[in-house]
Amino acid sequence: MAEIEKTLQQDFEKEKKLGQEILEKFERVRTYGGSANTLLTVFAITASLYHLHYAYAHPFFALDHRALHWLFMSVLVFALYPLSKRHSPWHRMSVLDGAFLVASGAICIWLFIYSTPIMNRAGSYETLDVVMGCLLVLIVLEAARRSTGLSVTLIAVVFILYALLGPWLPDVISHKGYSIKRLSTYLSLSTDGIFGVPIGVSANFILLFILYGTLLRKTGAGEFFTDIAFALTGWTKGGPAKAAVVSSTFFGMISGSSVANTVTTGSFTIPLMKRTGYPAHFAAGVEASASTMGQIMPPVMGAAAFIMAEFLAIPYFKVCVAAFIPASLAFFATFMQVHFRAVSLGLTGLPKSDLPSIPKTFARGWHHLFSVFALIYFLMEDYSPERAVFWAIAVTILTSFLMTVAKRESLKTFGLGILEGLRDGAMGSVQVAAACAAAGIIIGSITMTGLGLKFSSFVVDASQGYLFLALPFTMIACLFLGMGVPTTAQYIIITSLVAPALVNMGVLPIAAHLFILYFGTRADITPPVALAAYAGAGIAQSDPWKTGLAAFQLGIAGFIIPFMFVYAPELLMIGDWPSILLAVCTATLGVVCLAAAVQGCLMIRTTGYERIALMTAALLLIKPGWMTDLAGLFIFLLAFLSQALRKRKGGVLSAQDVPALK
Repeated sequence: MAEIEKTLQQDFEKEKKLGQEILEKFERVRTYGGSANTLLTVFAITASLYHLHYAYAHPFFALDHRALHWLFMSVLVFALYPLSKRHSPWHRMSVLDGAFLVASGAICIWLFIYSTPIMNRAGSYETLDVVMGCLLVLIVLEAARRSTGLSVTLIAVVFILYALLGPWLPDVISHKGYSIKRLSTYLSLSTDGIFGVPIGVSANFILLFILYGTLLRKTGAGEFFTDIAFALTGWTKGGPAKAAVVSSTFFGMISGSSVANTVTTGSFTIPLMKRTGYPAHFAAGVEASASTMGQIMPPVMGAAAFIMAEFLAIPYFKVCVAAFIPASLAFFATFMQVHFRAVSLGLTGLPKSDLPSIPKTFARGWHHLFSVFALIYFLMEDYSPERAVFWAIAVTILTSFLMTVAKRESLKTFGLGILEGLRDGAMGSVQVAAACAAAGIIIGSITMTGLGLKFSSFVVDASQGYLFLALPFTMIACLFLGMGVPTTAQYIIITSLVAPALVNMGVLPIAAHLFILYFGTRADITPPVALAAYAGAGIAQSDPWKTGLAAFQLGIAGFIIPFMFVYAPELLMIGDWPSILLAVCTATLGVVCLAAAVQGCLMIRTTGYERIALMTAALLLIKPGWMTDLAGLFIFLLAFLSQALRKRKGGVLSAQDVPALK
């Protein structure tokens, strides 16, 4: 991409700097210098090495391992995130930060050393146990507030109060209530609260997968896959936007954060899309939508997918298999919307001479494929996710080392890159770990009080037992909660409250959980609080509201596909292969019709009648059933023939005739 880099170098550097500033605005952390920075780096590298060792050897029991995990994560939380973003120092810790750090570390070490006696005296805890338990709950709440925002902390506090004040609540939600002693020890000194399933998944899987993604980026895999995406699609109509969809979806799998993905890859893709002719708000919307989609794309889905596997007690690979078709449909819908917008605007691709050469790109980075293949292979062989990603990380380091030696490049640079990856992997896991710890408080409170069963009955009563009413209620709850809560925490909360009700109404458990996960991710591109879209707007210098609407529009298939796989389990690869193939074919045609209707273009810009016909065909094809499929296919053919005849006659609408294209 020599020519592109020459012409866009100045703009690229400007956009990259702007992207870094935006990322700091969303995820601002302390920066240290000198010995403090060295000490923090060594600590973070040690955290990553410990988790790699545990993945291979499993030297400790669950509670011990989770206590050590929270020891590492909580120390990093209080070292990196200040008490207040306005009034706290940004290059050193305050006394209060140090107090939280020391207290959290001491409690975790105490729990690790005395875990067996503590478990043995469960039900007759001593005063020290109660004090330690109360302190740990407060520390977790503060860690979550600093790293993920106030929303998760407030929700956790509400559930704590609910557990304590049960007898004084209205009859419909009342319960017998629990003492502070009972609640604090249950939440802190067992594997049912803070050290429950969410933090267990964070300790066993999530940190390692984030570490894997970080090492892929440090060894050049991110650049390799981006170049491949541009080489394959950059020459087509609207090529840079299509390349952005492909590369951002892949990067989103290994980054885990839609905002971080948007500003990282968007620093390069958004300027290219703008140069190609896409409006600034649309370019930012493409990046935000694709970046968010990475959290639902196998084989490395977002953090919530690992928790889903634990909740459902199934191998993670089965979650990936079930999620593959819906994620591919969502990806394809966004890809086709980009294509139809390019057709409507008359855009062309980049000259092939300005794009990376596929042979040269493969010659430079073919070794990066080995670790991805290794990960998929070990998951298919029913290895645990932690063992599979351990070997994927080992393959990444080994192949990159061999390539460095073969190219006679600097081993020192390679080594520093690996150490930086180990450091950044641990630091990048802090927010998810804090959210999981706080979610453990919520789960523990729900379990103790039986609120999950009560809330499920509320959903059933409100929907009068009709699934077509319960699903929209669940969607609204997911979007509302996801506006201020990270995807992982949102998924855990809604799943605990609503998933049993959906299952009781006949929804397959995997379908119910994926339904909740999908709408949890949609919140990042759903106005009025669309963080990923607003981050992209900052880079594109576009109107945030228009960008949010564009991202919502581009991700609209993600709002329909969950309803599809609830009513058609074939899209989750459940059933016989002829039924699965038929469902995939009709759903694929349906999302094409949907993309064309949303963008107002198929072969040429649509008339109002053609647009209505395409939307009708999309809804009919998306709904399972051979009668609706035939009706949808017939209506699509009518719209297609109308487009073909008008195109032959040279009939093209102007942008003024189609408001959505302006």
